[in-house]
Amino acid sequence: MTPSGTEQFIQALQVAFEKGSLHKCTLSKPVKHAGSDLKNVYLRPVQLKKGLHLAFNFRYKTRDEVKNYLLEPALEELRNLLTNNFQNADLLTTERDFSLKISGNGKELFSQQKASQKDVPVMSHNREKQRLIDASSPWLYHLGITNSKGEVLAKSQDKWRQINKYLEIIQNLNAQTPLPKEPIIADMGSGKGYLTFALYDYLFNQLELKPQITGIELRKELVKTCNKAAENSGFDGLHFEALNISDYHPPRLDMLIALHACDVATDMALAGGIHANANMIIAAPCCHKQIRKEMSTQNELAPLLRHGILEERQAELITDGIRALLLESEGYQTKVFEFVSTEHTAKNVMITAVKSGKAVDKRREKSLDQIESIKSGFGIKKHYLETLLSKKK
Repeated sequence: MTPSGTEQFIQALQVAFEKGSLHKCTLSKPVKHAGSDLKNVYLRPVQLKKGLHLAFNFRYKTRDEVKNYLLEPALEELRNLLTNNFQNADLLTTERDFSLKISGNGKELFSQQKASQKDVPVMSHNREKQRLIDASSPWLYHLGITNSKGEVLAKSQDKWRQINKYLEIIQNLNAQTPLPKEPIIADMGSGKGYLTFALYDYLFNQLELKPQITGIELRKELVKTCNKAAENSGFDGLHFEALNISDYHPPRLDMLIALHACDVATDMALAGGIHANANMIIAAPCCHKQIRKEMSTQNELAPLLRHGILEERQAELITDGIRALLLESEGYQTKVFEFVSTEHTAKNVMITAVKSGKAVDKRREKSLDQIESIKSGFGIKKHYLETLLSKKK
């Protein structure tokens, strides 16, 4: 007995998935009696930590949801969707293209034609440049980084590059100090939320953790936009609050993030992470007004720093250098390196700090002595982070 058109289509997808020739599958033309606002479903193979899966991107009128399935449950889900929700389906593989059309009276027409895709599908384990998130992720569309087809917009290429660089840093830090299964994370000064969403996507979909991430942002309109995008993307563990950084006092944190928080807002965020005993702190400062105002250089560099531009750059080095030393005095191992700047600032320094778990008494004394020597040489009375940390004592 000849299988139905639906079963032939499902079998073609199964064979392509198992052979590694599957590019994508699209379900369209929802049935009128389905009683749902589901418009389309897009399927594609995705390499996850637990093996190769089929990713289903459910596109509703007002939101998108992504679910990843192993092959057998994926085929059952596809069969259900074709039986109850959609009348058209298209499957693209490197060998053939397949299509299925189901009429209103249930008649099925299964057909195949010459392949429109010739290149072998690239899986994450053998990509030249591995991306830690998928460009078709719904939140990228909701935040205006991609179009409805999951293609990164020309104006968003720099942002896309920054997102991927940021996740590479997170990946390396997590390899050094793995996050718990349900990490508590705060993003201080989350802004438009691009990197906050990227972090949640990576932790939830790639590492299969269950993060609870709070974005702290003073601008209420951005908070509203980000909360709506989180809801539409099905990110239940991600939310945003309209607060000043100094007013957020979580009982504990596994990770604190402060990217491009201006001037002493960075210090407020760092202090918050230290006070909450965060295991991991990530900061990218964007300006350094406090130290420059206090500087009155009294060492051999004084003749050079009479030039304003050089004094400004020296103030940046001192500000971030002392921040790193203060973190070390609190028991963190720190690194300072180049990050990717944003359209809002040309500053591209990132500080990462991970709890060392080692005795800190000698290191603390050494770090504080070094700080005092630096301050003395540049006529600095107090670094703002010092003031905030002294309140903890």
